[in-house]
Amino acid sequence: MVKNVDLSECTGFATENPVTYIATVEGDQPRVRAFAMWFADLTGFYYHTGTTKNVCRQLRKNPKVELCFYAPGQGAGRMLRVTGKVEFVEDKATEERLFSDRPWVKDLLKTAPPGSGLAIFRVAHGEAWFWTMENNMKEDQAPRVRF
Repeated sequence: MVKNVDLSECTGFATENPVTYIATVEGDQPRVRAFAMWFADLTGFYYHTGTTKNVCRQLRKNPKVELCFYAPGQGAGRMLRVTGKVEFVEDKATEERLFSDRPWVKDLLKTAPPGSGLAIFRVAHGEAWFWTMENNMKEDQAPRVRF
């Protein structure tokens, strides 16, 4: 029996398992790295990075990403995969929330090289689905959540 999934189940899983593997593209070369997700809610999955980092440049050039959250467990565990487009968030209230939630970010910016800045981004529109060994060979049949 296929269970329906909603976005709150996806954001809850992401919150409980915040290490995210984010895939970008540079030219025709995929690039994957781990991020510590800042937070997730019904408005999206939120992250931050430095403006001078390669990942920021890649996201600005091609905002399409895939995220993968993983929880170990029985069998091969459970993954949440999310595809979508990055939106950069440039408002003072969100920045202040970040500095309140993660004060070390502000300290890090003070010691960053000249010209470095902060980029806050979110994946707010896309598709999410869970993967387990149960649906390993029928991934295209896994229930999707569009957000």
